[in-house]
Amino acid sequence: MLIAHRVALDPNNTQATYFARAAGTARFAYNWALAEWQRQYEAWKADNALPKPSQMALRRQLNALKREQFPWMLEVTKNAPQMAIIQLGQAFQNFFAGRARYPKFRKKRVHDRFSLTNDQFSVDGSRIRIPNLGWVRMRESLRLTGKIMSATISRVADRWFASITVDVPDSSHLPQADNQGVGGVDLGVSALAAISTGEKVIGPKAQTVLLGRLRRLSRSLSRKQKGSANRRKAKAKLAKLHARIASIRLDALHKLTTDLTRRFHTIGVEDLNVRGMMKNPHLARSIADMSFFEFRRQLEYKAGMRGGVIVAADRFFASSKTCSACGHKLEKLALSVREWTCPACGTIHDRDVNAAVNLRNNAVSSTVSARGEEGAGLRRKTKTKPASAKQEASFVPV
Repeated sequence: MLIAHRVALDPNNTQATYFARAAGTARFAYNWALAEWQRQYEAWKADNALPKPSQMALRRQLNALKREQFPWMLEVTKNAPQMAIIQLGQAFQNFFAGRARYPKFRKKRVHDRFSLTNDQFSVDGSRIRIPNLGWVRMRESLRLTGKIMSATISRVADRWFASITVDVPDSSHLPQADNQGVGGVDLGVSALAAISTGEKVIGPKAQTVLLGRLRRLSRSLSRKQKGSANRRKAKAKLAKLHARIASIRLDALHKLTTDLTRRFHTIGVEDLNVRGMMKNPHLARSIADMSFFEFRRQLEYKAGMRGGVIVAADRFFASSKTCSACGHKLEKLALSVREWTCPACGTIHDRDVNAAVNLRNNAVSSTVSARGEEGAGLRRKTKTKPASAKQEASFVPV
């Protein structure tokens, strides 16, 4: 199983300059190959006797002319342009298979990255050796054991990261979840998550907290003259703030999902229509600030590494309007109502906690039904999904 560990780098000015040049070389090679691919494809459509474009042919073509036309490419590792063209070939494969959109040209300061094969770099403790550069310090050592396959050096705002892919023999390398049974999690805006145990986790709401500074920096950027040094500085400040907001949000989600998968072996969640929820102009920013999709993604791969199961309730499952004590279902429940009393049994419910309990109950019933599914005839399968086995906390899936 391939798992990637993303580690922050601590380069000096010379090393950071080399990274920028290598990323620029990779971006140029990718854009050159994409333009050449389009030209050759149009020529093939006009005359089928001509060969179709391929990433291998484009790599040979670039190698034949780069010493004369692009000699500056030789100043960085040969993997930078070659891996970029290989990635373009993979992008076209995904496009033709219907898994992705048509490849687009890469932009400077947006797609600053380059990749290395495992024979071009090595890792020793808290440092990584880059071709034509030497050893670069890492903020932490590699926490995965296995065969190192590749690495991608990328920039986010003013920081550089190395995503090191390792072939791990055992996907379930984390300890099993604690014996706390089944849990339910209801996501919300006022509180990031309500758990069936009665706990509530308040999200950091990083964008909301830093919205004033975000607006000031955005206004400052819009007032700068295009192409000026001051505009470049203002853009860097804004990018740094966006990266900080994303890091705060990601840190909170990792802590919450790690805690949940450590405690519960089975977790019931909602199958939210996030794209539809984002169309609400009053709640779109708050919903985006909570990052519901990223929560679900992390929960699934972390549960899989601990042998857990994620049970997603049907999208139209009335988790908030159903009494978790007696099962009575309300016809209507306004979003502004945060607490309600069941007219059938008189139980007073917190809206979010009640929804989490219902999700837990649904997970229990779905798991039991799924286990008894063999030989159950034509009974419809429940939506019980074993979590995809990916990696923990600061690891990035491949």
